[in-house]
Amino acid sequence: MPVPTAFHPRTAALCHSLSWKEWSGYHAVCSYDSCHEREYLALRHAAGLIDVSPLFKTELRGPDAARLLSTVTVRNLEDLAVGRVTYLCWCDDDGKVVDDGTVARLDEQRYRLTGNGPHYAWLHRYSAGYDVQIEECTDSTAVLALQGPLSRDILAAAGVAAIEKLRFFRCMSAKLGDLPVEISRTGYTGDLGYEIWTAREHALPLWDRLIEAGAPYRIEPAGLHAMDVTRIEAGFVLCGVDYFPAHHCLIDARKSSPDEIGLGRCVELDREPFVGQRAIRKERERAPQWRFVGLEIDWDDYERLFANYGLPPQVRSGGWRDAVPLYDRRGRQIGQATSGAWSPLLKKNLALATVAAVHASVGERMQIEVTAEYERKTVGATVVKLPFFNPARKRST
Repeated sequence: MPVPTAFHPRTAALCHSLSWKEWSGYHAVCSYDSCHEREYLALRHAAGLIDVSPLFKTELRGPDAARLLSTVTVRNLEDLAVGRVTYLCWCDDDGKVVDDGTVARLDEQRYRLTGNGPHYAWLHRYSAGYDVQIEECTDSTAVLALQGPLSRDILAAAGVAAIEKLRFFRCMSAKLGDLPVEISRTGYTGDLGYEIWTAREHALPLWDRLIEAGAPYRIEPAGLHAMDVTRIEAGFVLCGVDYFPAHHCLIDARKSSPDEIGLGRCVELDREPFVGQRAIRKERERAPQWRFVGLEIDWDDYERLFANYGLPPQVRSGGWRDAVPLYDRRGRQIGQATSGAWSPLLKKNLALATVAAVHASVGERMQIEVTAEYERKTVGATVVKLPFFNPARKRST
């Protein structure tokens, strides 16, 4: 049975829709109102406050912390500077992705690893011989994601000194009033945003102060449905939806390498040995079979399909996660779209997909399966460059 996060007394009082889901064993709000539209608009035009405490979090301390992380993940963390955050993934011995997440270097010998699934036991599996202490801190650390174009202004109004100087994928210790926090310029919406980390006992005062400081800036508590639309617009892969953790797959065909799901950029291959290195190098010698792409679904085709049944085009108000087949011009299946959404901001019907590598070039045309009036049909779709949405303010200072 799910348990409350540290922010539950605030989120529960505001969740008028009673729409919840389980996220990693915790109660998580899907949307505060019956429709998530207001929350989405806040994320894109003002600021949204999201409880992301269910993210799995592990801290590593000691002289070998960076060396262990460099062995377990696909990046060399020994040259990560204090105050930096990096995005990465980690693989099994066959070079198949187990999970993706971030590593922040908080001090000389202190690091924080976050991910979608539990990784405490995975780290211990490889820790023999390393001088490192590994601490599971998911429940003891509360986290809020403050995301949107006015998020920086809100933190400044809350009294966070020098927040305007914090650069993209950097982190710092700070005080929010008298509350000790750590702030990272990270998030899952593809926009300007921050994640604020604090001890569980400071969770409710942190929420209250951000809501109070954000009131003049039209801050809104936001749930997972709104965040899902923004992460699709940002082209972010989602574990368990766009790919499956290798150690949970029943068949090899469901496993993915970093290159196959768009995470090849995270791999630092030519360095000291790490888990999966040999297999990834071998795959690159023959080229991956699959690629992760963004698709724009042809709206004229889509509208015409429903018009044939005397219906208006039907799109879901939020993101969808039920995979549908993709076909080439001859009707042969060439992959699957794994998630998608209508983008209110871009006014486009978007999807994220895994396709055969020969069909992954920008501009490639294909057909996506659509169900209309209980019948399976297809409409056109085009491979486009990811991310769909990438505002300059995300990285600007």
